[in-house]
Amino acid sequence: MQRRRVAIGLEYDGSRLEGWQTQPHGRTVQDLLERALSAFADETIATTCAGRTDAGVHACGQVAHFDTLRQREEHAWVRGVNRYLPAQIAVRWARYVADDFHARYSARLRHYEYWICNEAVRAPLLQGRTGWVFRNLDVGAMQSAAAQLLGTHDFSSFRSAQCQSVSAVRTLVRCEVQRVGETLVCVRASANAFLHHMVRNLVGALVAVGTGRHTAPWVAELLAARDRTQAASTIEAAGLYLMGVEYDPGCGLPAPEPRILFR
Repeated sequence: MQRRRVAIGLEYDGSRLEGWQTQPHGRTVQDLLERALSAFADETIATTCAGRTDAGVHACGQVAHFDTLRQREEHAWVRGVNRYLPAQIAVRWARYVADDFHARYSARLRHYEYWICNEAVRAPLLQGRTGWVFRNLDVGAMQSAAAQLLGTHDFSSFRSAQCQSVSAVRTLVRCEVQRVGETLVCVRASANAFLHHMVRNLVGALVAVGTGRHTAPWVAELLAARDRTQAASTIEAAGLYLMGVEYDPGCGLPAPEPRILFR
């Protein structure tokens, strides 16, 4: 029997999970997913994802792939695997793909959103769903700063000390800041790939501008410095969402679905 490669789309609430990557305690997305896949397929299955999310980070459009000997209809991988998954994780779709498809290396763009609760008093119902900034944010200043980050740059000032990427050069094609209603601010970022903590560090710098600690040109200076020690703090994980991953249309995968997380 021939092995076939399957790509799946995933959604998960990361607030009670320990990130994507497998850990000895087994409370990660990868651990729970691989146990569910292995139970449904009745064989040991290993997965590879498009982007390893940290503890507390959510996903609406994570993509992973795995190889299997089992022959199932594509819809069966969705309904069958979800039977074995906890409520905070779901397979949204499944497609058979070419053997050379790779969830990480075949990706062309990754899309993230970071949501901030921007009001003087914390909102318990948004706990674990958004970041919180109690000082009023100047969204216009944040957007001016965000525009300076677009393009291909060395983002060393925005990577974590634990980042293992050989190169810090990335191409940021979208970085937008929008106020949604009176109390929410959303930062949307899209790039060919992101460094470890890059989105959270970008948002941390934009918040420093929005609260008046720095002016918008400081972000360009920080980018040019290529020095993480000069940057703002890493913002908390709770507000970060992997919204979708784009691939060449020839891969035959669904395009990222527009999702409205908050109104």
